[in-house]
Amino acid sequence: MLSGWRKLLATVCLPQRYVFAIMGFLAIANAYTMRICLSVAITEMVAPRNKSAGSLSYDPDACPSDPVTNSSVSSAGTFAWSEKTQGLILSSFYWGYVISHLPGGLLAERFGGKYCLGLGILWTAVFTLLTPLTAAWGGASWLLGLRFLEGLGEGPTFPAINAMLAQWAPPTERSRIGSIVFSGSLVGTVVGTALSGALLHYSSWGWPSVFYMFGLLGVLWFLFWVALCYNDPASHPFISDHEKKYIAESVGSAERSKDMLPIPWRGIFTSVPMWGLIVAQIGHDWGFFTMVTDLPKYMNDVMKFNIAQNGYLSSIPYIAMWVASIAFGVVADWLIARRTLSITNTRKIFTTIASVGPAAGIILASYAGCDRTAVVALFTAGWPSWGAFYPGMKVNALDLSPNYAGTLMAVVNGIGALSGIVTPYLVGVLTPNSTMVQWRMVFWVSFAVFLITNLVFVITASGDTQIWNDSAPNDEENVKEKNHKTRHDQGREKQNTAL
Repeated sequence: MLSGWRKLLATVCLPQRYVFAIMGFLAIANAYTMRICLSVAITEMVAPRNKSAGSLSYDPDACPSDPVTNSSVSSAGTFAWSEKTQGLILSSFYWGYVISHLPGGLLAERFGGKYCLGLGILWTAVFTLLTPLTAAWGGASWLLGLRFLEGLGEGPTFPAINAMLAQWAPPTERSRIGSIVFSGSLVGTVVGTALSGALLHYSSWGWPSVFYMFGLLGVLWFLFWVALCYNDPASHPFISDHEKKYIAESVGSAERSKDMLPIPWRGIFTSVPMWGLIVAQIGHDWGFFTMVTDLPKYMNDVMKFNIAQNGYLSSIPYIAMWVASIAFGVVADWLIARRTLSITNTRKIFTTIASVGPAAGIILASYAGCDRTAVVALFTAGWPSWGAFYPGMKVNALDLSPNYAGTLMAVVNGIGALSGIVTPYLVGVLTPNSTMVQWRMVFWVSFAVFLITNLVFVITASGDTQIWNDSAPNDEENVKEKNHKTRHDQGREKQNTAL
């Protein structure tokens, strides 16, 4: 019965490559809700601390609380965690996240991304459900360990998705499908922050309800993923022959074998465009993780929004970014298809848009003072341009090496994710009293990182498939040896002929 239902769905609904794109989008959305919900919940988990006006960090420009509409100081918190401890807790997720990137990418390339991705999300969902119990029984140290385990589960997400994109996304649809899939991080951030705020404000269960909600959604997604999605078109039981042929002609048949060529590590790590991509990923992740992890704290501690306002106002910039990312993806594919821009220039231009816009927005917002409307408007104004990141550098690994897309994503995203370890801790160190002046320094650091890393990418990036995409390690030496042997044999043949 299930098989018949799936065949009917395939007949009357979207092409299977777009079913994969939507489910991949939901995978990343679920991953992000489980990743960032703690960033909102922690504002209610921690007991408020009184800040003295005589403190050395006293900020004369601090925003006043509105006793009518603002209740930024909650009495619900029970954990006495300092800003530094909170930073460690928020960054601990990325300790595990970085470690499991490369193993996840290697497994996805060899065996396919379906279960590598699916089981990783399920793993994270289970530990998300266990978060309230862990925090209540073990405190900060146990929560650090649990978040580390969650990170291990989510590490394979992007490498596995990229390995599957290499099988499912035709080159002329790569920007569009990639933007749909990767924009799940934005929708996950929107839903995670907005729904967390609503649950914290209205739910009688308090902050534990946030983790129960998103953990259950992760389990539900896994069930649909197993039923609907497959590693590649060749293994898909109910894809149409027309679509299978179209993808095979566009992407090529890529049946996996245990006899796959070894990964060309030397070629990868001596590739200038590859290092440019890594640097650009570091820049993007630095800014994005700073905002995703700590924007709710800024809205709560500095702007004094109450928890319900905090949730949906922190999510507004990401709504704008999500809509823009889809539009940018369509435009990028259109420019490439019409040969208006080369793939290389498309990646460079769109990545620059995605760096300059957010950098300007966060700096302007930090100087808007206590004008809450202006702050939200400026954050929101800078965020749409961030959507150009997806058809810019995020799909660039597919350009450089379709055959090793999972490995490249593991390397690039894994190194970039080191920013997720550094930024929450750095924010905790730079903002011990959560003053506006201290937060402004955080935003200036992000501004500099954005622009410097983008400049490196513009100088070094390429949209061309690299020579090592079709070669194994030491192939250059093998080719030289083979050519030398061929010339030697030809010389002997000439001598024999002459004799």
